[in-house]
Amino acid sequence: MRVIIRAAAFAIIVVGLSTLMAAQAQNSASVAERQLFVSVNRARRAQGLPELKWDEALTAAARRHAGLMAQHAAVEHGFAGEPSLASRVTQMGARFVWLAENVAQGPGVEAIHEEFLKSANHRANILDSDMDSIGVGIVDRGGQLYAVEDFSKAK
Repeated sequence: MRVIIRAAAFAIIVVGLSTLMAAQAQNSASVAERQLFVSVNRARRAQGLPELKWDEALTAAARRHAGLMAQHAAVEHGFAGEPSLASRVTQMGARFVWLAENVAQGPGVEAIHEEFLKSANHRANILDSDMDSIGVGIVDRGGQLYAVEDFSKAK
């Protein structure tokens, strides 16, 4: 009887630790995503632009695409067989009139944000006064972050 109780207790501890570790990994990704979100809004405020609001549907689409970039170890706006940006965000439930996307890879959030700001096209997306919403997805693969910023003017 003691063996069964000990085995059950051990199993509960293992499951609990696994769940905790998975939650910490998700929280870590969420922290990085929020850091990039804050950086985007800081850049917009510095230019006298209104802040973007966080959009969960855009975030879901951005996370999924960041996962594909990490899986392929490549930074692309689309992969063979993957739906277009408009289809990806629509599938996640976003409603929009206008869309834009930034994609990058780097060792950390600050480096990625700086890369975006140094690129004319990425900077233009961040500072587009027509945009009002953003979703950010970041996936870590081997110490490299794959980041996606999906911007929209919501309907």
